[in-house]
Amino acid sequence: MKRTATAVWNGSGKDGKGNLTTQSTTLNKAQYSYKTRFEEGVGTNPEELLAAAHAGCYTMALAFGLQGAGFTPDELETTAIVTFESTATPPTITKSHLKSRQRSSASARRSSWSWRRAPNRAVR
Repeated sequence: MKRTATAVWNGSGKDGKGNLTTQSTTLNKAQYSYKTRFEEGVGTNPEELLAAAHAGCYTMALAFGLQGAGFTPDELETTAIVTFESTATPPTITKSHLKSRQRSSASARRSSWSWRRAPNRAVR
């Protein structure tokens, strides 16, 4: 399986602007610029998109792991906090911290389960 995305940039690095489009067109010419990446401009930025991808991938993997252990939460929510050091040369992502929580019905909370990081699977 292959997925694609396209970035288009017009102009100089600081004064230019661009847009991002994904194969699914969920992002369809979503704007990004120097201001959205290094300041607080309107639009998205690559680091925000990486954070969304990291949170989405982890949360789905966690759901499959819990399902394998016979546990189905009502809701899983993960926030990815990406640390982007813009003053580094070159600018660098130094961390991606995940915070997850789950919501379950009372009967599901009574079931016994734990998540083991290694061997990276859920066990009862």
